Amino acid sequence: MSEQTETTEQPGPVTQNEARPASPARADHTTSVSITPQAGCATCGTQGGIVGPNPSGTAPVSYVYAIGRVEARFPNLAAEKEFAQARGRADTAGKTDRQTLHAVLSKRENRYLIRQLCWVLTIQGLDTYLLLPRDPADVDLLLEAIRPEPSPNDIDVVIGIRGPIAPPTMCNGLMVPIVLFGQIYSFDRHMLIGNIPKPEKATKAQFGPAAEELFNRIMQLTDNAGASDEHRALNYLVMRYPAIYARAAEAFAHDFSLTAVEVRPSPLSSTRKIVDVIFAYTNRNTDFTEKSCVRVDVTEEFPFLVTKMSPYYDR
Repeated sequence: MSEQTETTEQPGPVTQNEARPASPARADHTTSVSITPQAGCATCGTQGGIVGPNPSGTAPVSYVYAIGRVEARFPNLAAEKEFAQARGRADTAGKTDRQTLHAVLSKRENRYLIRQLCWVLTIQGLDTYLLLPRDPADVDLLLEAIRPEPSPNDIDVVIGIRGPIAPPTMCNGLMVPIVLFGQIYSFDRHMLIGNIPKPEKATKAQFGPAAEELFNRIMQLTDNAGASDEHRALNYLVMRYPAIYARAAEAFAHDFSLTAVEVRPSPLSSTRKIVDVIFAYTNRNTDFTEKSCVRVDVTEEFPFLVTKMSPYYDR
């Protein structure tokens, strides 16, 4: 694999021995955008979504690469009543509430309701972002995130541009940042772990728990809302770079514990934002620590791998 790649990232969990980074979405990360909330906001214009690059350059773009759960909510009583009427015309006997929601929104004649709902990304149980599609055709990604049979292991990855705080009229008083998403991946944890290529020397019984523990540890990092460069890099790696899971399995097999995950600005950074993600493993008997590092470019909307995992030595 070359030092830097520009192949297009595909939806879904990792399935190869190396990362599948995406082409940078923008060449100039200082470009800024202005957005307005979705139609129906009483305090703003009637046309929602992205307006486009802001030629004044008043503020840099803030990107989001977040991992959480997408939920649909009613922004007001009128939207709730409109959904109830559509539900009354559907055959919902025997269906759960979640199956009913999915069935009603999936009907072609009810697609307009998808745009009327609030779509909230929750992270570790907290309402974190309100989601708006950058392209109207991307509302299908929201529908895919509403599983008819949800599970605690469901995962939604949201990649996009962070906007201002939503006005209280936008989603029934919920005031969290708006994210104009460019992509949403929806799958479950077991699918993610199951699709990670297993190292040759590791058994399935060893690799599965090792991969799941590493994933859980990174997800439990404090305040990982996927908005900082550090958290975007980490979230990209857990979704797209299987080598970190292979390294964890190897370390556990040699009686090492994962003791630290650190992200630092890379000394290679100049015109681009590059970070070093450092994994520290400490021997359970000798307290000897080994560190491994992987470099990620987080300049634009889609992070990508710069250098593969290799030993790291403190200077």
